[in-house]
Amino acid sequence: MNSPGPAPAPLDPEAWRAQLVHSVRQVEALVDQGLAAPSAVEALRAVTDRYRMQVSAYYLGLIDPEDPHCPIRKQALPDAAELLHTPGEDADPIGDAPHRVAGILIHRYPDRALLWPTLRCPMYCRYCFRKVALNAEDIKLRQALDGALAYLREHPEIHEIILSGGDPLLLPDDRLEMVLAGLRSVPSIRRIRIHTRVPVTLPMRITPGLVATLRDHGPLYLVAHFNHPRELTEEATAGLSALADAGVVLLNQSVLLRGVNDQVSVLRDLFEGLVDRRVRPYYLHHPDLTVGTQHFRVSLDEGLALSRALRGQISGLAQPMYVIDIPGGRGKVPVDSDAVRRGDRPGEWWMRSPLGGTHRYVDLAAGESAPAGPPR
Repeated sequence: MNSPGPAPAPLDPEAWRAQLVHSVRQVEALVDQGLAAPSAVEALRAVTDRYRMQVSAYYLGLIDPEDPHCPIRKQALPDAAELLHTPGEDADPIGDAPHRVAGILIHRYPDRALLWPTLRCPMYCRYCFRKVALNAEDIKLRQALDGALAYLREHPEIHEIILSGGDPLLLPDDRLEMVLAGLRSVPSIRRIRIHTRVPVTLPMRITPGLVATLRDHGPLYLVAHFNHPRELTEEATAGLSALADAGVVLLNQSVLLRGVNDQVSVLRDLFEGLVDRRVRPYYLHHPDLTVGTQHFRVSLDEGLALSRALRGQISGLAQPMYVIDIPGGRGKVPVDSDAVRRGDRPGEWWMRSPLGGTHRYVDLAAGESAPAGPPR
């Protein structure tokens, strides 16, 4: 397990912009850096024509160029397997679109809503459940925010806002200030949660200015997205320390990914390393049925075996809840609970939604797909 060790000195407050300038966005740059073969250019360009590619210079530097199975490579670099679409996959696997109520606002659960202030990311993760949505045009934030705030004022039952995207921390400080101040102006909003991969893929973005902006609008919860212990670098540790010292409550959600973290030892080191850095492992997500991600998928049986094997090996502080988003926007449920039960056919499961009803789920990683059957 990586030890957090002493936090390094504060980073240059403008270093994150230079990192973005030197991000890799073209397949040819991967060839130049020895991360892709010239013979693969045509196939990889077909992937990036369909789904954006961008990798920060920092995160690119974590890739082992000698290891074709490097877990950092798998998350960051395009793969021709993304062009293979398996029946049952969906461009909107968790059902954002049916619950969009005001442009950039999604209202799925009664007491909370999700706000997209940007579709930009410092890195476009290859397994992302919004990999199709992130190809949309950039958001006109001021106009879109006004509409979202109007909706929130008309719905005082909403007490919590999740900032997602894209990556909300990729907004400049003044734009983030505008969003946070707008949300704090709504009397019914009690909690703000920020979902971000910046501490993982662009930790130098956690500048004194950003930390001050977040401190001024506390209390805030920040949910990071570390998937592998090799991401717990000195730079990441420094950023997490700055946030924790400012009173930001730190949580983490990981996605269970084949070839990245589908081993007990890897998950154990990741979760213990997070706790050592004052980050509480919150969710371990079963991979969503996103288009072009079959090569990342593990089966529900494999996920359950991994989650159960961790019990007793790690502190309860380090054990996240293993969850799955029921496709179609029907909500999130713990996999190891009575809300999820095995069906009669191979690969078939039934899931009881927190929003009502029981829904059939076909596990695309279970081998033989289950034929259609009536809900029950």
